[in-house]
Amino acid sequence: MPKIIPIRELKNTASISKYVEETNEPVFITKNGYGSMVIMSIKVYEKEIAKRQMIELINDSLKDIDKTDQKIDGTMFLNEMKTKYGK
Repeated sequence: MPKIIPIRELKNTASISKYVEETNEPVFITKNGYGSMVIMSIKVYEKEIAKRQMIELINDSLKDIDKTDQKIDGTMFLNEMKTKYGK
């Protein structure tokens, strides 16, 4: 369950830092009852950025597939790569 705290509780940065490091969960900060910002560990941030980049690459690849008539079966492709690179 996400942790949501009002902005006035940001004074206790040590406990917030400890929480995000130990739980790998973000802390949502509200201001006047509305969402204002999110605090998360660097580890979680980097993981989220990597996911987003992977999704963008997959979407770009899917667009490329739609643009060309050259479609190769996945199993066949992997077998060709194993043969070519020996793994």
